[in-house]
Amino acid sequence: ILFASIMNAQTTGQWNILQLENPLAQTLLTVALAMKLGLAPTHFWLPEVLQGTSFKTTLIIITWQKLAPTTLMLLTWNQTSMLTITTMGALSVLIGGLGGLNQTQLRKIIAFSSIAHLGWMATIITKSNKLALLNLTMYILISTPLMLSLIFTSMKTTQDLTTTWTTSPLLTTLTMMTLLSLGGLPPLTGFLPKWLTLEELLTQNMTPLATTLAVTTLLSLFFYMRLSYSLSMTIAPNPTKIT
Repeated sequence: ILFASIMNAQTTGQWNILQLENPLAQTLLTVALAMKLGLAPTHFWLPEVLQGTSFKTTLIIITWQKLAPTTLMLLTWNQTSMLTITTMGALSVLIGGLGGLNQTQLRKIIAFSSIAHLGWMATIITKSNKLALLNLTMYILISTPLMLSLIFTSMKTTQDLTTTWTTSPLLTTLTMMTLLSLGGLPPLTGFLPKWLTLEELLTQNMTPLATTLAVTTLLSLFFYMRLSYSLSMTIAPNPTKIT
């Protein structure tokens, strides 16, 4: 980001990052913001970093850390390549869905979930800033209670999900609803930003992109439903005495 600002200053003679006239500076800024957000194909650091941190640090990385680069992207989206941002967003939704399918570590699943959700935000940011902000806000509001419940129950793998029903049934039910909401299952809250995003894309005659997003998000919904099944529909073994 700083290098893009320096190159732009050499070209224009000013440090205003909102007026990028150097094409290379525009590309550098786009890639830098995509890397900070964890968008594909610059997403490789996010799953490994989250896997090596605590759940509290994970919560900060997937929520608070996204605010600054998102703000910069909202301010500079018209100075960068719209096609590049849209392609990165669609690719992020696909990779986020595929990457989470075969995972057993909850922190890696959350990482790929973050990649997919921010892909939705990046896809619509060049069409409607308000919808992009709504996508990010809803993601933060839904993922925060999910992370707090994981912190409270100390669940780290999908196998740990099967033993929480006997210890805290109410929290288990709320966690299941939160997971399904993250997956965008109607009529839960997470369905609203996806619905509005698809509606906006269809309004602007971007039917192929809307279809791609709708199909690839089913991959994410699959592993959310798999987690919900492990969480709420499996019962821990209950040995009985033989008389």
